[in-house]
Amino acid sequence: MTMRAVIKTGGKQYLVAEGDVLDIEKTPTKSNKVVFDEVLLLTEDDGKGIKVGDPLLKGAKVEADVIDEHKTDKVVVFKMRRRKNYRKKTGHRQQVLRVKIAKISA
Repeated sequence: MTMRAVIKTGGKQYLVAEGDVLDIEKTPTKSNKVVFDEVLLLTEDDGKGIKVGDPLLKGAKVEADVIDEHKTDKVVVFKMRRRKNYRKKTGHRQQVLRVKIAKISA
């Protein structure tokens, strides 16, 4: 039986299990470990043991190992006004952390 958790980080929510690899928004960290304290939901795979926070679960945390930090693919932003000779092309690459979920504890 593996546990699954819904965590909140970077203004987004993620459904994670142990061993999952995901990209999250970059957070300032000096070590190779990240601890997520904002756990919204815990569940077992059989679906019988579900704990829902109000809004957060007290004492629950998810630990993850940092694999690397990189940038995502470039998003091209193109602005144009027709018949006004106005064109502007810019781009953005978001910095993200790639983490692997190591442990989910209630």
